[in-house]
Order: sequence, then C-alpha cells, then structure tokens
Amino acid sequence: MYRIVRIAIAALASVGMLASVAACGSGRSSSEKNGTIEVVASVNQWGTVAKTLGGGNVNVTSIINSTNVDAHDYEPTTSDIAKLQKAQVIIVNGAGYDAWAVKAAQSANATIVNAAAVGGVNDGENPHVWFSADVRKAVAQAITEAYEQADAAKKSDFDKLHDQWKSEENNVESKIAEVKQKSDGLAYAATESVASYLAEDMGLTDATPSGYARATANESEPTPTDIRQFADALKSGEIKLLIVNTQEESELTGKITNAAKSANVPMVELTEQMPEQYDSLTAWMESLVDAFSKAIA
Repeated sequence: MYRIVRIAIAALASVGMLASVAACGSGRSSSEKNGTIEVVASVNQWGTVAKTLGGGNVNVTSIINSTNVDAHDYEPTTSDIAKLQKAQVIIVNGAGYDAWAVKAAQSANATIVNAAAVGGVNDGENPHVWFSADVRKAVAQAITEAYEQADAAKKSDFDKLHDQWKSEENNVESKIAEVKQKSDGLAYAATESVASYLAEDMGLTDATPSGYARATANESEPTPTDIRQFADALKSGEIKLLIVNTQEESELTGKITNAAKSANVPMVELTEQMPEQYDSLTAWMESLVDAFSKAIA
C-alpha cells in the first residue's frame, strides 16, 4: 500500500529541487519572442497552478486535460514530445505517475519542476501528490522560482501572483481545518488510494481492508475474500465513510459501493484527474473538501 508521507513545510522550503538547464539561444518559440514563458505541464492539475502563478507572463499547455485519460498508461504523441522540447519550463508530477513525461523532459532544454520530488515523495509511494496541501505549496514555490529564473525582470509580478495563489490555497486549508475539527480520527476506506493525502490532511484514519489495499496498490485484482472483508467492514459500521474513485469503476467496486449504500455509509465520489469544469486546482480541492464536510456531517 502506498505509504502516506507527512512532509515538514520547513524541509520542503529548503529543498527546492529544481532540475534546470540553461535556455538555448536558438529555435525560440513565438511565446519567447513575445516576452512570455513557454510552459508545458504533463497534467492539468499542475498546468492550472502554473497558469495562475504566471498570469499573462506565461503560455501554459497541459498535455492531459481529461478524466477519460489515465496518466499512468498514457502514450505521448509526437506533438506532445515536440511541445516538451520547446518549453522553457516543464512541470511533471513524478513518483511514477507520468514516467513518459519525466523521460521526455530529460532531453529538453528547460527548467524542470518535478512535483513529487519537490514534495519529498519517491517512486513507489502514493504519486497523487496534488491532494497534499504541503506539496501544493512547495510546488507553487518551485514554479515561481522557475519563472523568476526565466525572466528575472518580472520577479515582483511573479511574487504578487504567488501571494494571490497562496491566499486561495489558504482558503482551502481553512476549510480542511474546519473538517478536521469534527472528523479527526474518523475511519474511512477507499476503492483507490488516490485521495489519501487529502484524507490525512483532514485527520481521517485509513481503515481500508489490508488485502484489498495491497491489491489495488499493486494494480492487481482483489480476491473474492478481499471484497467480502470490505463489504463486511462496511456492514458492521467499522467504516464511517467510503471514498470512491469513479475514474476506475468496475464490477468489483460496484459490489463495494452497493454494500456501502445498503449500510447507509456516506460516500465521496472523486476522480484522480482534475475534472474539466474546474479552472484551478484550488477550486477543485475546495469543492472536494466541501463534499467531505457534507458527507461527514
């Protein structure tokens, strides 16, 4: 099962962990010529953060923008690779989530922000790091530093945009703190461990049956015994909340959600990719925290 990682903010601030390469003087994109920084993100979770932090000073492209696409298994197109090669700043998620992007970025002449590396999360650990408040803050700082490295003359503008982003993130964290006051220690289980960082931030305790959790973490099928144990835990009242990843629904997860409904266990449905109706990561996180608050109440 993915190990939940608690990350000290002070340690994150000191790490930085920007892998950078000097910008080349030839083959400049139209964005560079117009005075904007060309930015490419592997997924829209980080792409929206990059846009908020850069404003009109950046041109941001997110390669994956849909919940219908699995970033783990995504096969980049020639066009995707070309975009990465032309970027001045590349933002990847890391921790094995988007290995294709991490590999492609290595040969690009760009500053690379690896979100998982910035957050101290290693390969083999839970890669869904955008659900962690500490990682979001660390990555935002790293992106701002990358922008200021690319265009030092606009440092004051980037600092102002970063402060505005922090205000939005602080609103999310205030809501997280409110939920934690009433839910600290509450037992939950999940069909996929995608939101475990968010659950930990809210003080929830993971009670997902171990056999099921191991199987899903290893991308294998839970056994009938695993499913039965999960259903029994729901029926017994041991589990007070069920988190459902609707992006990975199956006949097996259907059995679990049916058991939850029969036992009147509240559910929070979410996806691992950011839904298209949200224009920022903080807006999505705020909506999810609201959903947890409602379910717990």
